[in-house]
Formats: sequence, structure tokens, C-alpha cells
Amino acid sequence: MTSLLHLDATGTAREERRPRMANALDHREGLELTSRALLRDGMPWLPVSGEMHYSRVPRERWTDRLRLMRAGGITVVSTYVLWLHHEPVRGRASFEGDLDLAAFLDAARAEDLEVVLRIGPWAHGEARNGGFPDWVQRADVRHRTDDPAYLALVEEWFRQLGAALGGRATPAGLLGIQLDNELYDQPEHLLTLKRLAREAGMSAPLWTATAWGGAQLPEEEVLPLWGGYGDGFWVDPGQPWDPTFRAHYFFSDEWDDPGIGVDVRGTEASQRSTLSEWFPAATCELAGGMATAYHRRPRPAALDVAAIAHAKLGSGSAWQGYYMYTGGTNPRPGLEETQATGYPNDMTRMSYDFHAPIGEAGRTASSHAALRLQHAFAAAFGDRLAPATAHFPSVRPAGVEDAETLRWAVRGGFAFLGWHQPHVPLPTFADARFEVVLDDRTVVFPSAPVDIPAGTLARWPLALDVAGTEVAWATASALTVLAGEVPTLVLIEDAGIPVEIAHDGVVQDVLPGDPALRVGGIDVLVLPAADAARAWVVESGARRLLVSDDELTWDAAGHLSVRTSRPRPEVREYVDGAWHDLSWRHVSGSASEMSVPVRAVRHPSTPTPTPTGDYGSRAGRQAAPSDAEFDAHAAVHAIEIPAAIDDDAVLLVHWAGDVAQVRVDGRTATDRFWDGSDLVVNLHDAGVRVGSVVELHVLPLRRDTGVHLPADAAGRLAAASEVLCGVDSVELSQRALWGEIRD
Repeated sequence: MTSLLHLDATGTAREERRPRMANALDHREGLELTSRALLRDGMPWLPVSGEMHYSRVPRERWTDRLRLMRAGGITVVSTYVLWLHHEPVRGRASFEGDLDLAAFLDAARAEDLEVVLRIGPWAHGEARNGGFPDWVQRADVRHRTDDPAYLALVEEWFRQLGAALGGRATPAGLLGIQLDNELYDQPEHLLTLKRLAREAGMSAPLWTATAWGGAQLPEEEVLPLWGGYGDGFWVDPGQPWDPTFRAHYFFSDEWDDPGIGVDVRGTEASQRSTLSEWFPAATCELAGGMATAYHRRPRPAALDVAAIAHAKLGSGSAWQGYYMYTGGTNPRPGLEETQATGYPNDMTRMSYDFHAPIGEAGRTASSHAALRLQHAFAAAFGDRLAPATAHFPSVRPAGVEDAETLRWAVRGGFAFLGWHQPHVPLPTFADARFEVVLDDRTVVFPSAPVDIPAGTLARWPLALDVAGTEVAWATASALTVLAGEVPTLVLIEDAGIPVEIAHDGVVQDVLPGDPALRVGGIDVLVLPAADAARAWVVESGARRLLVSDDELTWDAAGHLSVRTSRPRPEVREYVDGAWHDLSWRHVSGSASEMSVPVRAVRHPSTPTPTPTGDYGSRAGRQAAPSDAEFDAHAAVHAIEIPAAIDDDAVLLVHWAGDVAQVRVDGRTATDRFWDGSDLVVNLHDAGVRVGSVVELHVLPLRRDTGVHLPADAAGRLAAASEVLCGVDSVELSQRALWGEIRD
């Protein structure tokens, strides 16, 4: 039976208000803030921010990472300033080397990226004491309050921070400053922190605060920012998929998330926060991935990450912000959140990979490709999306367990379909047809019912004006618009759904991959679904559409670079109605993929469990093994690294067990709790040099462990006899760097 899905998209827009922030106060020329959207040079702007912690990334990698962020469609980089990293000993604050925050700001601005500083002073970020140095944590003060003794410590720190920034923290240099993090019941304290930051010489057009968990925020003084995680390490190991996670796979006008930070604050807020009448819906912590705790080890897939972002965009987000977008490594051991330092979670000592779109080793994950399609869409259509109201269907899902009602919404000239969630698979939604009431007409589409396969994340044009031509509707996802003598609307096929385009009363079938179709005064190019993960849209200078399996980046002037493991790059560009192969010159490095010899130095031994079958626990959550327990039982493998490697070389370790450490000359360079994924290590960043001794230490995982694992990892563990401990293979991968040759 055909499902005619109805939605009324009429009605008035949200009342436009202009807060003092960014308008009358801390104003930057060309930037305005309204209750609907940010404006840049008078046009609505939909920022896309990604979190990167400068102190967890080697300084020599900053520009590379920032360019990978921009290539993924990021326009704003946000970063915690972790006090613990800078001033472990009072009076000896360092802002040098990897801690040179001023140099990081310069690097970001040189790449044409805006910056949001999350200055705390309490940050969390899975850091020891939430980012407080131990001497602050031990101080006899009421932390995170207006206690004068605490404020004296903060004032001292902010003065040092302001001085280190050297006049860069101004409305011209920063987009935003976040005050503290996840502070729920101290609105006056946020105002005090804002005053102290100003007095220390720091200001920005936007002052922000996290709003989830029923947070009480000072009205008009901070921009509330929201989050959304589809899974989390912070729940108990035996707990099923939590409703607060499941909710983010639905289109909704509810923005609060009572689940984020619940492990730190202890109990959920009694009531949820709602959108402020002064500010648009904006986010700073959509799941770019997820950290791994010892007791619970979620591993989100690329589609999981993209589905949450897609749902927020269709629900009315005027700012897409990800945590994390770029992973990293703690500056030294002992800086991580642990049960021993008062948290219920043990985190990895060194690694902060976070399963992010750009991993700890600097390689992109599949989520980078999945998200950059949405970000190219936001760049091309953000001026109409950002201020637009989201409309929801007359029949909406009954709750987070509803796997039968199609999830969709209409916003800003697009129908958003989101038909994916992890853990509980969705069926194919059969025989869908849509009826949308607009201000001047009712649109019914497609011409015949279609099945919506599970995994569909669609952005279908609906009464969309492109250069004076209206596309009444289309059943392929909008990507971008290319300028030219004849503008080109670029769509991407949604796998398993026939492509139709309606214009001026005529419906045309389109075969993806065919030459562009002339529709009114524009061309419409439909990329096959198979090209979705290979599509890149360059936003520096004239917009360009590229297709390649290789990793592309570009500088602020739009000059392309590519890293590839092939003999030569393979990149095509769509120009003037045809595809062209680009020309390249070799810049540096050599491409190679090889197996690396691994020699067993010591066999593992079976750990003796406590009566509860683990290494101890706190509040029902398993504790990670101590150094002594790890060293007593871990297998040791010597890895033979070739002499001729360059700074792009990474190890891909396919392994299974409980905990792994990569040690270089006896020092732990990085580590992992096993969740079924590979351990990826950049050898240069790990400190590997000619003659270095590289070892992989793997602790066995007992089959009777109670830790929570992803389904595939749990299945492999269940098939083990008593313990699981193995190295399947180790590969070395390095890529050559090429630069584009332009006429």
C-alpha cells in the first residue's frame, strides 16, 4: 500500500531578534547575529565547526590537519585550552612548542578558518581533573563558583593566557569564546568568567556556553550551544542503547540532551533547556566520533556520524559543530581521565583518537567523506538554510523505539529524509510518496511510489530556485552549485532510489553518471551513488567539483595537493559540461604499501581476575589494568621498521586483545582499548627514527570480561577459547605528495 506522507510547510518564520552580543557589543565589521542565524556581509551564514586540540597534535602537523579540516568542509576550528597541559606547576606556565596557542591561532587564520577558543577554566575533554592542574584541583576553594579564592586562581590563569595570545583574542581575531563547560547551575559564575576574560584582554563577537542538561544560562550574555551523541562511553557496560542516544537519529524541535555529561554531574537535570528567543539553534558537540573508555567501547560507523549531523541540519541547526573532528595524542602520560582521579571512567593514557574524521595519525576516516557531502551542501545553500524554519510531518514517530514511521522534515527548499540508526536496524520503508503544502502550492512527489532503503540520508530539492530556474522537486540529494556560463546544480543519487527531476510541469527520469541535463536555464548533473565518497568540493576561490579516491587538500588560495599510494594521482574535475583529468607534479615522498615483519618476543599469560572477573571497578564500571598488571601479562612483539620511511608513514596494526601499547625505545607512544578497529600509528609522530626499537605490547582479553564491545568484536571474543590475544598482521603505508599543475 502506498504511503502518502503529508507535511504542512506553511506558516510564519521565527520572530527575528538582535541581541546585543555581536551587534552592539564586541562587534566585528561584517558579522551580525540574529535569533534566526549568523549573518556575514549581510547574508545568512551556516558555520561548520570542528574540534581540534592543538596541544594534542604536534605543532609541525597543525597546518596539515587544518587543511584536511577545510577539505572536509570545516569553516571554524574550535579548541579547548587545557590548563593542565600548560601549567602543571603553579607559576611555570608554558606556551611554547606544541603549546603555542598564539601560533596555532595564526596557523588557523592563515588557512582562512575562524576560531572558537574554549577557555574553561574547567573543560573536561577526558582530561585529568577536567583540565584543572593538580594544584588547582587540590586547592581549598569552591571550584567553578564565585568563591573569591577560586576566582583569584582563575584571574591569574586568564592573565597569563591573555598575555600569551598577544592581542589576538579580539573580535577581529576570534569568532567565539566558550566559558567553562557543562556548567549547569551557575549562571552568575559564567558572567564573572566573562568579566575576568575581558579584563585579561580576551573578547570575541560570540560568547558561548554549553546548554544541554537543563543548563541555566545568563539571558542574552552567552550563545547556547547544543550537542548530540548517538552512543557514549559514559554509560554503564551492561546498559543497552540509551534513549538519549537514540533520539539523535530523529528530526526534532527538541535540542537539549540530558545524557551528555551525566556521568560527571551525577544525575540528570529535572527539566530540559529550550531554545532561547534571542538565539538560533546552534551546536558545538555533534558526534564526530566517540572516545573509548575501558569499560565501554563504542565504535560509531561513518553513517552513524553522518546521520546525526543530517538530522540536526534538517531540524533547524544554524551552526553545525563537531566534537571531535581531529583526533590527537595526550602530551604525556598521566593527563587522562581515570577512576583514580575521581571519575567513573578509565580512558586511554596517550591516545585521543576519538574515532574522529581525521584520526590521531592524521589519516582520514570514512566519516570525513560522509560529512563533507553535507558540508558542501551547507556551503552552497547555507544562505537559505540558516534562517529557515524546519517543518515536520503530520505523522511523526511515536518515540525513539519507533522503527516504522519514516523520519523526514522540510527546511529551506529541501526535503530531508533520514532513515538510519545503529544497533537496531531499520527495514526498507516501502512505497513512499510525499505531499508537502507550501505557501503557494501543494507538491506531490515522486511520480510513483518509491522504496526508501535503510541507510538513506537524502536532501531532495523542493521548489528550489537555482539561478532563476525553479526545480519543482528531485529525488537525488543536493550537493552544490557550480558557476559558469550555464550554472550547474550537482545532485548525488541516493542508492536504490530512482532519480527524477520535475521542472515546469515535466518530470524527467535521469540515469546517474550521464551528461548533465538541461533544465530551464541551468544544467543538472547527477553523480552516481558510488561516487559519493569520492566527491570533493573546493570552496577556496572559484568553486570546483572533483572526484578522486585520493586525499585532497588545498591552501587558502585554492592550490590543490594530493596524497596517494598510487604511482600517480587520479583526480577528475567537472568543467564546462565535461570531466577532465588533472595534471600533477611530484612534490615529496614515495608511495608504498607493504607487510611488516613481526617477531614474538614474549608470549602472553592469562591475567588472574578479581572475584568480579576484572581488574577492579568503581561504581560498577571496570577499571583498566595497572602498569604492573599490564607488564606482567602482555605479549610483546618486535616490529621491524624499514630504514627508508618518510613522515607520512603509518603502521596499520590488525590486532585483538584487551589493551595495546606501541612503545618506541621503551616509551609508550600511543595505546588503545580494543574495540575491533585497527591501531593506526604515524611513525614520525611516535618518535620513530633510524635505529629505533619499536614494540607492540598486547594484553589478553578474557572471554568472561564484562566490558561492553561492539557486536563484531564481541562475536570474535565469544569464539575465543579462554582469552583473546593476537596480531593478525601489521602493514606499513606511506603516500607521495603531489601538487596540481595549472595552466
